[in-house]
Amino acid sequence: MPFQIDTLLLKTFIAIAESGSFTSAANMVGRTQSALSLQIKKLESDLNCKLFERNTRKIALTKEGEVFLNYAKQITKLQWEVYSRLTEPDITGEIKFGVPEDFATHYLPDILSKFKKYHPHVQLNVECNLTLYLQEGFEKNYYDIILVKRDPQYKKEGVKVWKEPLVWVASEGYQAEEPLSLVVAPSPCIYRKRIISALDATNKSWKITYTSPSLAGTIAAVKAGLGLTALPINMLPVGLKVIENEYNLPDLENTEIALLKKDDSSKTIEEFAKYIIQSLENKKY
Repeated sequence: MPFQIDTLLLKTFIAIAESGSFTSAANMVGRTQSALSLQIKKLESDLNCKLFERNTRKIALTKEGEVFLNYAKQITKLQWEVYSRLTEPDITGEIKFGVPEDFATHYLPDILSKFKKYHPHVQLNVECNLTLYLQEGFEKNYYDIILVKRDPQYKKEGVKVWKEPLVWVASEGYQAEEPLSLVVAPSPCIYRKRIISALDATNKSWKITYTSPSLAGTIAAVKAGLGLTALPINMLPVGLKVIENEYNLPDLENTEIALLKKDDSSKTIEEFAKYIIQSLENKKY
């Protein structure tokens, strides 16, 4: 074949394309910006076309880059599907799975759908809730497996499966005033903690104008111009924009998603946990 490409290079390209930034992509794939730049130069050389338009503020896909992105996603998806189909055993049983609503809405539908397709005899019960209530339910044995948001600075139980770079977001045309109006989830939400800690550390004045426990409520309030919020860079919905330098806002620290499961888990639960971890590892890019 005149063209060969490895999975890591595909994942690097997808990360840059979806984040629109070499800096964000470097954080996502765990490599330096210079390493990513060399990889993309090699990829463009091999394909004999330009994949990105670059300027001082951000990068964007060229027409050829848009075409290649579609194929890159299909290739990585097929790689994971064939691996899953050939390596996962036939299992039965019931699984009670708890997950934060925003993460479930954005990342899990396709993953859970494929799991059911591969394992039709497993009864999967999924509940979305705040991390605090998920942890309480897990301690009371209400859940077999949970995904929770947490602060990566504190080592806790569970397996880290996702890193979430946070960004400031607002509605199109939003004009901020002091004190800054904030749209947040109830305490002890990690995003809320990140927002307030960053503003307090830089002596920015703020006030909470809207509180919602759901992602849909938060997005609706921000779209209505009721204030700013923070979201993972990969969860930016249509109608909201990333705020970079307009209001001299401080950088936000990352958060992470961790998986917790029972120590005495059944074979079915163990296989589901492995499937979630591997699927999210594949979906990171």
